[in-house]
Amino acid sequence: MGISLESKVKMTSVYKPGKNNLITDVEGVKVGHFTIKDDARDIHTGVTAIIPHEGNIFKDKVMAATSVINGFGKSAGLVQIDELGTIETPIIMTNTLSVGTALNALTKYMLKDNEDIGVSTGTVNCVVTECNDGDLNDIRGQHIEEEHVFKALENASEIFEEGDVGAGTGMICMGLKGGIGSASRVFQIDDKDYTVGAMVLSNFGFPECLRIDGKLINVKEITEKKDGDVEKGSVIILIATDVPLSERQLRRVAKRATVALARTGSYLGNGSGDIAIAFSTANRVPHYGDTSMVDMKMINDRAIDKIFQATAEAVEESVYSSLDHAHTVTGIRGKKVYALSEIL
Repeated sequence: MGISLESKVKMTSVYKPGKNNLITDVEGVKVGHFTIKDDARDIHTGVTAIIPHEGNIFKDKVMAATSVINGFGKSAGLVQIDELGTIETPIIMTNTLSVGTALNALTKYMLKDNEDIGVSTGTVNCVVTECNDGDLNDIRGQHIEEEHVFKALENASEIFEEGDVGAGTGMICMGLKGGIGSASRVFQIDDKDYTVGAMVLSNFGFPECLRIDGKLINVKEITEKKDGDVEKGSVIILIATDVPLSERQLRRVAKRATVALARTGSYLGNGSGDIAIAFSTANRVPHYGDTSMVDMKMINDRAIDKIFQATAEAVEESVYSSLDHAHTVTGIRGKKVYALSEIL
């Protein structure tokens, strides 16, 4: 849960973490995994599910926005988020060639509890995100099944594992074993406590570029990176908050993920899919209602800097946490990727 007390990874910050230092410190948010590890068949992959709140998300949508930092990605559902400013399903993370399977599964999951979808109302915008785990996983085997998505959703909880679990099982970050990482920050606005939580699926960066709390950590010597290799990883970043924000403000928050990536040593390479999704649990948009008007709150932009700063800190620590919790893995074609904990 976040960077543990035993970790050799240290990070200075302005704001304090929430109670578990996880994205689920934002009340109502839950995360679940389903992990597949089979060394004999070179399978290192999985599914991670993020549920924005405990109610019916289709009937009670959350305000949201995206920032496509570098668009070398195959995620589904981002276009409607940007158009309508809401999320109406859980968010699924998996590997690149399993987006279709995850999309079908999430659609079935939503249809099960919403008999009106596609009958008396419109269809549903399912959100699926991805990174390529093909350097460690037999990605061509397409080993993710719909049942694995259902299991990840079923496993969703306030407390969840980090590192090489779920969608992060086969991911590589900065030449080291990456995966799922999370962190949170608490701050005050008008004498009231608020929380920003972040979670990353880290699969980006070059080993000679890794920075931890501003210090360059060159790990190229223990990786298989060759001169002339290019950046072709990815990162999915989820940002949740209980601060009332409009979709315009959430888009501004999502953009601040770039600050955190730069701090960790990323330069957002040409072949990297770097995507941030931000949502607020404070403002809800009902699918049905007795009136045509929806009452909303939003923070004054002159007070939004605290959220920007807390977001940058939480996302940065999420990247470190994904490295800190991962384990050394030998994957397909004999590729071995070391854990950060073994080299610090």
